[in-house]
Amino acid sequence: MRVWMILVACLGLLACTEPVPSSGSARIIATGDSMLAWNAASNRSVADVLEQRLGTAVVDRSVSGARYHYVLPVSGSLGLRIGAQYVPGTWDWAVMNGGGNDLWLGCGCRKCEAQLDRLISEDGRSGTVADAVRRVRGDGARVIYVGYLRTPGVPSMIDHCRAWGDAYEARLMRMAARDDGVTFVSVADLVPNGDRSFHDVDRIHPSPKGSAAIAARIAAVMK
Repeated sequence: MRVWMILVACLGLLACTEPVPSSGSARIIATGDSMLAWNAASNRSVADVLEQRLGTAVVDRSVSGARYHYVLPVSGSLGLRIGAQYVPGTWDWAVMNGGGNDLWLGCGCRKCEAQLDRLISEDGRSGTVADAVRRVRGDGARVIYVGYLRTPGVPSMIDHCRAWGDAYEARLMRMAARDDGVTFVSVADLVPNGDRSFHDVDRIHPSPKGSAAIAARIAAVMK
C-alpha cells in the first residue's frame, strides 16, 4: 500500500510543473488531489477537458496523493500540500478539491472525527479547507469546490470511507451555502449503479470518461 501511495504521488508531480502566468492571461486555476489530476499524462484530466469546453487556459496545480495535513513536514514545492498549491493572482475562478486523502490515509476512514473537524467544522465556518477557500475568495476569485466520485453497486477498497465522505461533503455544502461566490459541485450521483466506465481500474480514480463528466459539471456552473 505504501509503495502504491508513493507511486501515485510521483505520477502526480507532473501536474504541478505548469508555470503560473505572471501576465494574468490564464484566469482559472485548479488545486487539489488525484480527482482533478488523474489522466493528466494523456491530456485528459478534468482541467484538460475544462480547457477544451471553455476555450480558455486552466492552470492545473493539482497533484495525485496531495493532502491538507501531514504528520511530518512536507515540502510545498512538490505540490503535495494542497494549501501550498494555490498561487495568488487575478483569477476569475478557482476549481478546488481535496480532503479525501486526509480521511483515507490520515485516519484510515475509521474514527475520523478529529481529522474531519480539522478539515472543516460541522457548520462549515472554520477549518483548513474553509481557510483555503477564504484565502482564494480574498483574491476575488469565485470558487468551485468539487466532491468525490462514488462506486455504486461496485466494490472498491475505499467503500468503508463512504460514510465519512458523505459527512465531509455535507460540511462542504454548508460552507458553500454561506458565500454566493462558492459553489459545491457534487459528483456523488454521477456514476450509474454498477457502471465501471467512469472509473479507472482501481475503481477509485476517474477514467477519462469520468474526468470529462466531472469537467462538464464544472463548466456548467461557470457558463
